[in-house]
Amino acid sequence: MSRLCEEIDGKVKAFLDRPIEGDWPYLWIDATYLKVRQGGRIVSVAAIMAVGVNADGRREVLGMQIGTSEAEAIWTEFLRKLTRRGLRGVKLVISDAHEGIKAAVTKVLCATWQRCRVHFMRNVLAHAGKSGRRVASAFIATAFAQETPEAASTQWRAVADQIRPRVPKLATIMDEAEHDVLAYMSFPKEHRAKLHSNNPIERVNGEVKRRTEVVGIFPNEDAITRLVGAILLEQNDEWAVQRARYMTLESVAPLSDDPLVSLPAVPAR
Repeated sequence: MSRLCEEIDGKVKAFLDRPIEGDWPYLWIDATYLKVRQGGRIVSVAAIMAVGVNADGRREVLGMQIGTSEAEAIWTEFLRKLTRRGLRGVKLVISDAHEGIKAAVTKVLCATWQRCRVHFMRNVLAHAGKSGRRVASAFIATAFAQETPEAASTQWRAVADQIRPRVPKLATIMDEAEHDVLAYMSFPKEHRAKLHSNNPIERVNGEVKRRTEVVGIFPNEDAITRLVGAILLEQNDEWAVQRARYMTLESVAPLSDDPLVSLPAVPAR
């Protein structure tokens, strides 16, 4: 058993410590909480993880780390480890609303931050009341339906002003969240459906939760790294053999900082 664990640990370590090559325009980050025994107590720790799309339009799991919380210092350390391994060229980071993540993204990556639109809608509609949620949702959705970032912002503000007399709290939340929720609108139209929410990494997180529930309480953090790392490695291998790219090469390559990668393809003669 110990030999098997050592073998798994070696594979997981090699996977999580591997060099990150090329540009990664898009990065999704998220965390899930797991229970572990520490010093005779049972505590919750965060398994934080990152998924990226590279300049070839392909997805990879880029990293995972165990932290005692989701504080800014933890996210900063996590992102710095990714950059030391070679992460570069990040243009947009998508995550749930968390000031610690937002600050770490600005500090380490100098990238734009996108607040998950799905979670924003859940939060903001809680202020609309049961009878007003459907109407408020339809109004806000008109901003998301716009073609350009400028039109989206104009419509967003118009909706907020329309809602303000009846639900001032909801309108104020819209005022404060505008730039973070609409950040994805400044990126290629064909990418936006995959950029506006944290769904791509939450599907991975869902599989982690499903398979760690069987364990319940982990004996130590090494056991978490072993199992979660193995799940992420398995997911990464599945993506690696998929024939279809997550995003087309033609649409994502221009976002690369590498001038050779960002050049348009030479048409066939």
